[in-house]
Amino acid sequence: MGILEEIAACVLAGDEVKTPMHVRQALADRVPARRVLDDGLLAGMNEVGRRFREGEYFIPEVLIAAEAMKAAMTILRPALTEQGVAALATAAIGTVRGDLHDIGKNLVSIMLEGAGFDVVDLGVDVTAETFIDACRRQKIDLVAMSALLTTTMPEMEIAIKSLREALKPCPPIIIGGAPVTQAYAERIGADGYGRDAATGAEVARKLCRM
Repeated sequence: MGILEEIAACVLAGDEVKTPMHVRQALADRVPARRVLDDGLLAGMNEVGRRFREGEYFIPEVLIAAEAMKAAMTILRPALTEQGVAALATAAIGTVRGDLHDIGKNLVSIMLEGAGFDVVDLGVDVTAETFIDACRRQKIDLVAMSALLTTTMPEMEIAIKSLREALKPCPPIIIGGAPVTQAYAERIGADGYGRDAATGAEVARKLCRM
């Protein structure tokens, strides 16, 4: 097994010790930082996403894998910067106004990072104005909204309309959450819908042509 396959396997196993160790070794062996990211860390997280989507992995395994990736990124990020490698895209994510649930949002954040996004986490109880401000402060390629309550789902429609009115052009918007459906996403004009965190990341990549 080559060093990049070892990195992917360690992410899959959630090994916080060996993952950064192998990343350090790959960089010492002059493997380009982009290859370490794409063919090592992201390959591992893509497999985590597949297993989560197909019911082979559950939330604890996803969280453990994410910690392994984060540990490795502390080693890899300076090399990416030094080699002029930018994130493929940047996503702003938040749970909409009136909703304080964050587990689903956090899982999607993990999957987006694993898919190659820089993630700007706006937290919970996020107003339309906060989403707009985030897009104005920096280049945002995707907006992701979560709602875990049927009573807060209408806030998604309000935020989508506000974003489209305020931003020309407006980045694509993806929504998700336990009560949210594909039909609802289409009705309120969202660009994409994720039925779970892994699917959401896949849809996000397609919307950003990654």
